[in-house]
Amino acid sequence: MNFALILFLLLVVSGLVTLADRLWFRRRRAQDAKEPWWIEYSKSFFPVILAVFLLRSFLVEPFKIPSGSMIPTLQVGDFILVNKFAYGIRLPIVNKKIIDVGEPQRGDVMVFRYPEDPSLDYIKRVVGLPGDRIRYTGKRLWVNGSEVPLDAIGDYINPERVSVARQFAETLNGHQHRIIVENDAPPMPPFVHQFPYREKCTYNMDGLECTVPPGHYFLMGDNRDNSSDSRVWGFVPDENIVGKAFFIWLNLGELGRFGRFQ
Repeated sequence: MNFALILFLLLVVSGLVTLADRLWFRRRRAQDAKEPWWIEYSKSFFPVILAVFLLRSFLVEPFKIPSGSMIPTLQVGDFILVNKFAYGIRLPIVNKKIIDVGEPQRGDVMVFRYPEDPSLDYIKRVVGLPGDRIRYTGKRLWVNGSEVPLDAIGDYINPERVSVARQFAETLNGHQHRIIVENDAPPMPPFVHQFPYREKCTYNMDGLECTVPPGHYFLMGDNRDNSSDSRVWGFVPDENIVGKAFFIWLNLGELGRFGRFQ
């Protein structure tokens, strides 16, 4: 469901009714006549819908985490806020950038429209920028020929799979975040899709190596062995970017998760 489109249509309808009442209907009603319900409701809801539309389109948008691909950083059921202007001001609905404010950086947690079905919003971590050479072999990550630093920080009990995984602090762009890997999981997903610029990637039984094309990004989940990401379905184009996730504001199952995350 395209909530932004529905919100825009409601805004247009309520705005047109409000304007028509001011220019036409009000002048033709008796002075003591009651407004029709559809005019009263439209005039009442128009400013509320306008405020929500502007806030959601240009400032922040709420999302709920549906899967465990970003464990341990984000848990299933986390409600997060996404900064809509961190990577540029975009027109609502068409998602076209009109003002360039900033670009995604390695290590950012980004919400984007799934390339294979843009009606779905996904969330992953940016590991590769346009032009980067990404190598993921033996469950280790290299960027432009340099291995990304990892520090072991003990085991992690994965509540999604009721299993124990190895937990590491990974450093990208000078900032640390946690990832988990499972000893018994294969180093690569069992299947890889056909996707645009597929020829820029080479695969083997132990991993892959890709060169990120211009205007695209390579993203991975922090739950490395349980994430369908750029290793499987390819690169994320700039026009699919929604925004930068930056704040956990609610988790009904764990109220203490309120706050920022890395």
